[in-house]
Amino acid sequence: MGLTNQSCGTRVNKETFTKSTAKVDYVIALAGNPNTGKSTVFNALTGLNQHTGNWPGKTVLRAEGKYIDHGLVFNLIDLPGTYSLQANSVEEQVTRDYLCFQKPDATIVVVDATCLERNLNLVLQVLEITSKVVVCVNLVDEAKRKKICVNIDALAAKLGVPVVATAARDGIGLDKLVKTVTEVANGTLKTAPYYVQYHDSIENAIKKIQPQIKLLVGEEEFNTRWLALKLLDKDQTVLTELEKYLRRKENVTTEIGGELWA
Repeated sequence: MGLTNQSCGTRVNKETFTKSTAKVDYVIALAGNPNTGKSTVFNALTGLNQHTGNWPGKTVLRAEGKYIDHGLVFNLIDLPGTYSLQANSVEEQVTRDYLCFQKPDATIVVVDATCLERNLNLVLQVLEITSKVVVCVNLVDEAKRKKICVNIDALAAKLGVPVVATAARDGIGLDKLVKTVTEVANGTLKTAPYYVQYHDSIENAIKKIQPQIKLLVGEEEFNTRWLALKLLDKDQTVLTELEKYLRRKENVTTEIGGELWA
């Protein structure tokens, strides 16, 4: 059986590693619904420079790999395929907690061009956590065969983040994807993500508690709007992980929640 783009990665021959333990410049998360070609994107970018294991304390598989762009080393974390970030499953919780508490330098969300509407639910949930997002509209070749046309520019304008069309299986669009991810990760490409507007009662509650959350976690550490939503939803899993994070980072031992739950 010969080596293929899928097994070696389309970018492997363009830039190679001088050391297997090369210093990582940026960490990139890769998210998406199952069956969107997310693993194909991962394999195409990282090729043989990848390894797998389990997430700490979980039976869910963790895959990560490296690729190089203009001399910079990127560590790509392939998050479990999931339809939402509601933490109703281990996969959903792993993905949500990684995006929130590990804070990757950028996140690629892979969507299927043939069923875009269904996939956009996850995109909007990711945008509530992080603004540093690149949407990868994959399988555009399949969409073309089904006479489906996605207006990439209009979608990017609506979402407020860059959108790149790809057919990862054939390596189409991957160079542009890598370039766009680099620009988002290093801050040269700014995003202004679309946020879902909720009922006035919810928006007023967010405005009321968000300043308190900012005082607790800092202006830059988290998306405090998303944390406010999770607190209003009384999501105990988020509160627990936030307490762990603050204890690790700031040695905070005081229980949080208190007035925010009142």
